Amino acid sequence: QVQLVESGGGLVQAGGSLRLSCAASGPFSGYVMGWFRQAPGKEREFVAAVSWDGDSTKYSDSVQGRWTISRDSAKTTVYLQMNSLNHEDTAVYYCAVAPTWDSPRYNHWGHGTNVTVYS
Repeated sequence: QVQLVESGGGLVQAGGSLRLSCAASGPFSGYVMGWFRQAPGKEREFVAAVSWDGDSTKYSDSVQGRWTISRDSAKTTVYLQMNSLNHEDTAVYYCAVAPTWDSPRYNHWGHGTNVTVYS
């Protein structure tokens, strides 16, 4: 069973930065790792994803240019470096994995980590 544990959330002032981490364990070789978020009263939305080898990334329009997704050389941890945070980034952030890059179906999820951006 794949297990995902997020960390790094917290309170941050607008304009600041945070780095989220997601540690994965279990059988997930070859999997895409992604980040999603769910703001209060809104549906969960895609944020960013990184391929198994780390060479390919994709981002939602709302974070493109501000944030960077990466994974470590062991491929067991994915990071989300979040810069220039604003109030609209307040949400619970979830890590997830999918077996394929094209049309990914994320089939394992972490429990989430809270990010709150204050003015």
